[in-house]
Amino acid sequence: MAFVVALGATVAAAPSRIDQPADVAVHAERIVDDSVGNPNGVPLPPTALPADVSRPDHVIGTGTPASCTSQAVVNAVAAGGVITFDCGPDPVTITMHATAKVFNNRPNVVLDGGGLVTLSGADQRRILYMNTCDPAQVWTTPHCQDQDHPTLTIQRIGFVGGNSTGQTTDGGGGGAVFVRGGRVKVVETRFSDNRCDPVGPDVGGGALRVLSQSQGLPVVVATSTFTDNRCSNGGALSSIGVSWEVYNSVFERNTTTGSGANPARPGTPGGGNGGAIALDGNRYTLLVSGSTMTDNVANEGGGAIFFVSNNRTGTMHIDRSALRHNPSLGFETRGYPGIFYLGNGPIQTTASTIE
Repeated sequence: MAFVVALGATVAAAPSRIDQPADVAVHAERIVDDSVGNPNGVPLPPTALPADVSRPDHVIGTGTPASCTSQAVVNAVAAGGVITFDCGPDPVTITMHATAKVFNNRPNVVLDGGGLVTLSGADQRRILYMNTCDPAQVWTTPHCQDQDHPTLTIQRIGFVGGNSTGQTTDGGGGGAVFVRGGRVKVVETRFSDNRCDPVGPDVGGGALRVLSQSQGLPVVVATSTFTDNRCSNGGALSSIGVSWEVYNSVFERNTTTGSGANPARPGTPGGGNGGAIALDGNRYTLLVSGSTMTDNVANEGGGAIFFVSNNRTGTMHIDRSALRHNPSLGFETRGYPGIFYLGNGPIQTTASTIE
């Protein structure tokens, strides 16, 4: 699969450039290339394709690694709009000295690394944050838990070393990225070695935590890779009451760190569910299509996937995917290794391997 790289594209009206002196690591390999995601996946629906970034509102950098700074990323995300990078021809890692935060009264955000940029939390901080119910980011409607804006599209970029430990707003979680409200989509992106709180019955999402998506519409994750992320629950992905569509993505070696499940058993701190994905709530859905999950581990239920629909209205569909060797050290659903499921009817499977 070939990807179009848009770095500092020429546009009719010149976009603003946000750059300052900085510390950027240059490295030898592309962050997002043909190895990201599952190359043998399924045809993607239009909703799972990258956004058009040919006319960016902001270009971070002026063609050199040093011009691509943490502050420039923070400023561009705060301003909103379509954001690309021009850090030179080689892959770079930008160490974030502060969390980039979306403001709800600004334009919708598209953050596109062009396959060359990784943002690092240096194991000290969360990297990216959006929350329509956080007054510090500006309330824009009287129903912050269900509004269609802003939208956040994350594409062709890497997130490494994110750490949201101790961040308690709206339950915490989301070691690399936390989103509540609006809509979020992730395309052609890599999450590696991100983490959130190590224990707790509800906290989750070592890579990505999502709450309160507009009109109950699904989070779309496509052609992305999640490796070595960890949290009390949901080593990679976690949510409450949120639907997901996961296409052509790879989950490897994501783990839970909690113990005692949910509700926590007496004498335990709780957690440990969903080595790769931990989902909870009432009516929601999960589609995993064209994806692979390997060597993810849960201390409690669901080495690959933990799915509990409390009122048994939620559904799960695994389509043309392979789930192999995802140990559930506590419990799982009989006949579905690596999965714990409570929902409406049985798990739906199509042309998939679960072993």
